[in-house]
Amino acid sequence: MESKPLIGIAMRIELETERFYLARHYSEAVAAAGGIPVHIALIATDQYMGEVLPRLDGILLPGSDTDCDPILYGEEPHPKLGRVVPEKDSNDRLILDHVEATAKPFMGICFGMQALNVHRGGSLIQDINSQASESLRHEQGFPRDVQSHGIKIDSDSMLASIAGGESARVNSHHHQAVKEIGRDLRISARASDGIIEAVEDTRPGRFVLGVQWHPELAWNRDQLSTALFRRFVSECNKAKGASN
Repeated sequence: MESKPLIGIAMRIELETERFYLARHYSEAVAAAGGIPVHIALIATDQYMGEVLPRLDGILLPGSDTDCDPILYGEEPHPKLGRVVPEKDSNDRLILDHVEATAKPFMGICFGMQALNVHRGGSLIQDINSQASESLRHEQGFPRDVQSHGIKIDSDSMLASIAGGESARVNSHHHQAVKEIGRDLRISARASDGIIEAVEDTRPGRFVLGVQWHPELAWNRDQLSTALFRRFVSECNKAKGASN
């Protein structure tokens, strides 16, 4: 039997208990789509990353209860900035360095999309409610898997081909958003208030996709969520085959 692709998923750190952790939904979604989830510990060293990352066929950078440090995009902290964990920023940037150098398939979810954009030299809206006028409610609360607002998808984007159309409804759990887009990225979806909801790589032959919503929460009952993970795992499988 052909082996399945190994897909790394970066973990979070709970500072109060000093535990690494990750919500179950990410791994379940990857496994259901045909991949083998591999948790990447938050050990921000070249030695550890140099041992782990080359063995992976693709990488998923998930959501987080932290914010990217605004110093990474040349800004001072806004009063509504959430918790910043420099160790996590360092860890994720090592992962993104590897993705950039190897062109491995990558999907960033919520914070993961924001981290991707900052790594590419872009910036963030530090707090939507206080910095974006007439914005929708982007922190919907519970139930978390309900599609609470619509998005408009660019017709010529990779996301449109995955979604099978130019519109969708998504859930929403974020207080920050992409502001200035980073290098080699394009905007592929927005909410009706203009908030950027998806980005993707502009370079041919690369699968790099960031979504601001949480498809892992509805991978088993929402068509777009299922399609996103199936396409991502399919791209990881292709990468695996190309490296053999």
